[in-house]
Amino acid sequence: MRKVQAIGERSTNDDQSPYSMETLDSLSTGSSLYPVIYIHISRNSILILLVGIEMNGSKLEGEWHELSMPWIKEAREGRNPTRTGLLDKPMLCECGNVEGLKILDCGCGEGRFCRILIDKGAGYVSGLDLCAPMIEAARELQSGNDVYQVADVQDLSFIEDESFDLAVSYLNQCDLPDFEANNREVFRVLRAGGRFIVANLHPMLSAVGKWLRTEKGEKQHVILDRYFDEGERHWKIMGVELTNFHRSLSAYTSAFLHAGFSIEAITEPTLSGEQLALYPELRDELRVPNFIIYTLIKT
Repeated sequence: MRKVQAIGERSTNDDQSPYSMETLDSLSTGSSLYPVIYIHISRNSILILLVGIEMNGSKLEGEWHELSMPWIKEAREGRNPTRTGLLDKPMLCECGNVEGLKILDCGCGEGRFCRILIDKGAGYVSGLDLCAPMIEAARELQSGNDVYQVADVQDLSFIEDESFDLAVSYLNQCDLPDFEANNREVFRVLRAGGRFIVANLHPMLSAVGKWLRTEKGEKQHVILDRYFDEGERHWKIMGVELTNFHRSLSAYTSAFLHAGFSIEAITEPTLSGEQLALYPELRDELRVPNFIIYTLIKT
């Protein structure tokens, strides 16, 4: 569907246009439209139109744009228990010794895990994300060995073959309409023997993601239904409606193998007693696996 938005009009007698390229760029930032500028010149005026073409994925980009500010605040000021209390340790364990490595982070958000990898000695980390406010926030704290770019991890055509030693996807593939494209592209840009560490929502969670409760509200067990009904799921996170994608375990593992990876390990993170004492809000992680980590090797 084609949409047209009038941006501005000025007299041809004006010395300068009030609509600089910076203004046009800011008007298109965060929009669900890909901008095309159309200029109509009449006798006394110039009409500038911004024409947008609706593209696939624009709804997802809009959701993440809305979520970006509370997300950044939580990452930098909040407890962020799922990551700090549960997932960081096994993710770093699967990454192994990163000293001197060139690393690609697919869906880096505001750059938190990239900074952790730099602190662990990574030689270079490239963080990619489609959400411009997230990338802007990441650049605020970059050290020089980490770089950030607004980019679609489903299309890494701007990266040369065999450019990276390690790639990570930290709760990103569940947000991708075409995660298989991400697999293919990461396989291409990894060097032989390179690893791809993928943390994802556990398929058991992403199918429905709700608890069956008693009349008093006590949790009895997780509802597992619609497991083979793969596709969009809708959640509310930090007050924002968010779309992600449920796929079965076999869909993920088959796609990894089809892309050319070997599966070295599958981890279902849970808590130690020490972690539970620090993060009691994660008690459910002792009952069911809400997340899963795949360790993949380019052989």
